[in-house]
Amino acid sequence: MDALHSIEPKQTTKHQTQSYKKAYKLPSFLFIANWRKPTMPEWGYSILELDPEKTVKASGRELRVSPKSATEVCKTIKGMKLDQARDFLHQVILKKKPIPFRRHKKKAAHRRGLQKAYAGKYPVKAAQKVLQVLESAEANAEYKGLDIERLRIIHASAYPGMKIKRFMPRAFGQATPRFQTLCHVEVVLEQMEET
Repeated sequence: MDALHSIEPKQTTKHQTQSYKKAYKLPSFLFIANWRKPTMPEWGYSILELDPEKTVKASGRELRVSPKSATEVCKTIKGMKLDQARDFLHQVILKKKPIPFRRHKKKAAHRRGLQKAYAGKYPVKAAQKVLQVLESAEANAEYKGLDIERLRIIHASAYPGMKIKRFMPRAFGQATPRFQTLCHVEVVLEQMEET
């Protein structure tokens, strides 16, 4: 080993650290030895005890879509086959087929083609984001070696994430809050038994 790599790093003593603080007038929190590094969040899933041999998961976190619309889209596609759900979401994006709104239906009008629901909408943005998560799950299934033709959606859920807080300045020094709620979307696919 050459001389450069064999030199040991110098240990800083408490006296030297205090003299640095005095010389540069730096705040004391910069000299804490064990400061925490920022970490990425560890996201979980709302469904547990899945068979890893037959199932695949995918999720979209902190998406900028309405949680109410995403919830209704997820309720509609749950139980569908993968190809059927993909075609249905493409039809929703083109505004050919409506999503039935069963829970968040206040002031929602009737749409042609609805069955078992009287109110519906065409949530294009939510359908696009759920379709992206669905395609991610399909890619995961392909990587795992599952049969794409036999995949069925056994779990699809959406729930609110964090809020982006913004304020709009108004007259007389007041402000109006303009918050945006982000959304988490989860999809789980399962390979069906051969018939």
